[in-house]
Amino acid sequence: MLQASIRRALHSLAVAAFVVAASPRSWATDSLAPLRAQFALPEHQIDYTEAKLVVDTLWDPSTNASKVRRQLDRWESAVRANFPKNATARQKFDALIKTLYEPGPWNGHNPFDYNFDDPMGMGRPNKHLGTYLNLRKGNCVSMPILVLVLGQRLGLPVTLATAPMHLLVKFADDTQQAWINFEATAGGFKFDRSYERELGITQEALENGLYLRPLMPREVVGLMASTLMQRYAEQKDAESLMAVADLALAANPRDSTAMIFKGNAYYLMIEERYRRPYPNPSDIPSELIDDYRALSRENLVWFSRAESLGWSQPTSETYAEYIKSIEREKARRTK
Repeated sequence: MLQASIRRALHSLAVAAFVVAASPRSWATDSLAPLRAQFALPEHQIDYTEAKLVVDTLWDPSTNASKVRRQLDRWESAVRANFPKNATARQKFDALIKTLYEPGPWNGHNPFDYNFDDPMGMGRPNKHLGTYLNLRKGNCVSMPILVLVLGQRLGLPVTLATAPMHLLVKFADDTQQAWINFEATAGGFKFDRSYERELGITQEALENGLYLRPLMPREVVGLMASTLMQRYAEQKDAESLMAVADLALAANPRDSTAMIFKGNAYYLMIEERYRRPYPNPSDIPSELIDDYRALSRENLVWFSRAESLGWSQPTSETYAEYIKSIEREKARRTK
């Protein structure tokens, strides 16, 4: 059983009332203190710009946060200049889309677009807000986050939602009195049923609030922090990975991404404490067996919890079809 759980966790490493664990006094020596502070904020005080910059700076300390803020100020002004007189929320959101995605003097005839050379955002640090602002080539993380950040600055009712291997923007449309989906990677609107069909979202996952649900601000911070979880997983830093996953899960107990990364953190602990020093499990000292078994159980538990909500491990066929769809879209746009 343990060996099966280890293999499963290793494969997944390639995928992608709130109480904090540490007291404010201890944050002074905690490298994750800035992130903990974001999670500790009341929902209405969460600033998506600052939350994203905290995540990006923890990922890469050389991040120029001041430059990113100045760039966002300029884009906010450009969007506001495209507002019609006495604009409704929907007209303001349409102006935001126009400013980012339609070529014109507002963006120097150089709109934001999908990065077909790195669609999964695996290049470092292509999921960062600063990288996207500089290159204007993004992915399913950086593109919806920019719409979210600017939308909040403009006072619009926007949030994020998840789908398998994907993020999307949710906008509370005043004209329809309903949440609508904005697909930031394509610059257009999309129905829930399209995501359900194309990404294989089950009714179970929908009923459990796993996908397509408008997220609360603190849940969005947890979503942003998933890139940091990926970073710590790559570095095999189990303790930091566990800490970030726990923060995200405290904010959103239905965060399947954080569940999978927490399972991976237990795998990394097993690898470091037991698989390397004791390639043969029978060589593990008797006084360590209980810990070995406990880590094994937790590794399985967190995968099982995600599955119980409707999450499933992406198959190689699913991934291949996803890449094919990107290639088809790339061919269509370059005709």
